[in-house]
Amino acid sequence: VQLQASGGGSVQAGDSLRLSCAASTQAFTGYAVAWFRQAPGKEREFVAFISWSGGTTHYADSVKGRFTISRDNAKSTAYLQMDSLNPEDTAIYTCAGDAPDGRTGPYYKTTSYDIWGQGTQVTVSS
Repeated sequence: VQLQASGGGSVQAGDSLRLSCAASTQAFTGYAVAWFRQAPGKEREFVAFISWSGGTTHYADSVKGRFTISRDNAKSTAYLQMDSLNPEDTAIYTCAGDAPDGRTGPYYKTTSYDIWGQGTQVTVSS
């Protein structure tokens, strides 16, 4: 399975964006998915997680109430709806997948994920 993230762009504070994470095969339906982001000069940080069924989601405190993660397994795609964006959300956003191989770790750790898409840049200006 390969992942491809898209949907980034340059927006004003208060605007919205929707990121997509498209998988190359239907095997994606068994993967949990997370979004991470990395701002210039900072460590990569967890943003949001969704289980393979979509029944469980988790968010970083910094985005809770503004971002919504979802998935459409029929389309092998996960999404990150980002509302009320602010300049602190400026970063490269990357999606990651955790294979259903029985080995997993905390959803907020990068080491818990087996596959990574390339990043998509989100820039929010004030």
